[in-house]
Amino acid sequence: MPTIQPRRAGILVPVFAIRTDDDLGIGDTGGVCEMIDWAAETGLGFLQFLPINATGGDSSPYNAISSIALDYLTLEITPTVVPELEDKFFRTTTRFLGGDALREGPVQYEKVRKLKNALLRHAFGRLATLPQRSSEFAAFCAAEGPWLEEFCLFRVLMDLHGHEDWPNWPQEINSGAKAKAWLVEQRSLHATEIAEKLQFHAYVQWLCFSQWRAVRAYAAEKKVKLMGDVPFGISWCSADVFFQPEQFNLEWCGGAPPETYFKDDYFVQRWGQNWGIPLYRWDVMEADGFGWWQRRVQKLTEVFDVFRIDHVLGFYRIYSFPWRPQRNGEFLHLSDDEARAFTGGRLPHYIEHADDTPEHKAANCAAGDKYLRMIVAAASPHEVVAEDLGTVPDYVRPHLLGLDVPGFKVSHWEEDGHGHVQQGRDYDNCAFTTYATHDHEPMKTHWEHRRRDSQSHDEGDRYLGNKELRFLSEFAGLPVQEGHWPAYDDHVRHALIEALLASNARYAAFMLPDLFALEDRFNVPGIASGQNWSARMPVTVEQMRQEGFWKQESAWLAEAVKRTGRSLDS
Repeated sequence: MPTIQPRRAGILVPVFAIRTDDDLGIGDTGGVCEMIDWAAETGLGFLQFLPINATGGDSSPYNAISSIALDYLTLEITPTVVPELEDKFFRTTTRFLGGDALREGPVQYEKVRKLKNALLRHAFGRLATLPQRSSEFAAFCAAEGPWLEEFCLFRVLMDLHGHEDWPNWPQEINSGAKAKAWLVEQRSLHATEIAEKLQFHAYVQWLCFSQWRAVRAYAAEKKVKLMGDVPFGISWCSADVFFQPEQFNLEWCGGAPPETYFKDDYFVQRWGQNWGIPLYRWDVMEADGFGWWQRRVQKLTEVFDVFRIDHVLGFYRIYSFPWRPQRNGEFLHLSDDEARAFTGGRLPHYIEHADDTPEHKAANCAAGDKYLRMIVAAASPHEVVAEDLGTVPDYVRPHLLGLDVPGFKVSHWEEDGHGHVQQGRDYDNCAFTTYATHDHEPMKTHWEHRRRDSQSHDEGDRYLGNKELRFLSEFAGLPVQEGHWPAYDDHVRHALIEALLASNARYAAFMLPDLFALEDRFNVPGIASGQNWSARMPVTVEQMRQEGFWKQESAWLAEAVKRTGRSLDS
């Protein structure tokens, strides 16, 4: 049953968005440590991040190529932090491959990857000159075992073919079994060369885990918890699916049902979100004692104190598509009957069951209970939070409460049953409250868009705009002025943030840009855009701590956290 736990405040900031004076065009572990200092000074109890697992050509942190391996883009790579990296090479290469220009504006992924890859390969080439470091690397490889070996082979094959889309690799190498046979052949013909290629990727993972373990230890010293993110799925084009296809149902892709709230993409409104993730063969996983999930969660406990399970609804039932996202365009304007003709009679639907009968609801809840209890046990003694937004069945929230797993409370979506917003004081302690996730508009943008909607000629838009602004105003104790809402200013912003912090929820968090009334958006669901996952803070963490408006707002937040009883010493 739920227990009353201390209330803590947090900030959501993707690692890539953190800016420091000497980063390489993207946030890194050094920037995370600076954020930890800022959080400790501000009284925040946790920092919330998006997934940090390794990615391929797609910059989305939710399209990981491994359930365990970490993303080298998060590495701080300097001669001080990576001793085998020569200072002269570092200075020359960073200047030649981007220099200060990389730190301007959003993340330039292609250039950042090229620079960090060059630095890492140079450092790896000199590792043997440092015996102690070499010994630590060898110990890491021995301790990590099969997952590391398979991931390194997958990365070598990615380098060979230029991408991670293994179904489109040559026929003779497009499965895990074929890849392992190829490796045996390579070791007999080119032993030294293949060993170096494999070891390079192992070296990168050693650096990743070493740095993130150190970050976690530093956060513990400052009494700041790190919240990680566990996506429900794993990329189709991942090392996991490549080497363990028996664990996955490759006939269906997981996603979310049609949603009119996201107006940026007609496909999402017509069919839903097709994430392209393969479904799980839960019977096979259970026969193995859920070993895949156990390893996935337990490795992340080396880095994080709290785990946000993205799309926890998928553990109960998952909305599924009988085609991969690459084919979405073919179905965009088709009727149901026309779509059936393309799929052999199959349409997107919930698997295992829709929530259309009491029996199906009970079966879905029982499945979620089995899987979530397994995950909570694997994470123990660390905390688990469930992102339960979307089309939420009536049994999910009571079930999560029974597991003492906080679900999400987005204030302007929470009604009290009498046509008004549910007040934060009435939230259960077992809750995570926020105004937006990384998929939503920043608060300033959201408020102004709803003001515009409230004046729309479209009745539906006008209703939604007035309702959400009324709910936000009621929640924050602002005047309710139907149809005459004020512009988003400092008074509105501060009232909203303080109301969130004052709620009874165990966790209260908002995106870092919202503290400063910024309008940069991290992701627009369903849109394959170079602007997604690339927005960065316009100032460094040091400027947030020391300069003008940024320092002033950080100081205001520290006082608000203290006033609402969420400071670290409360």
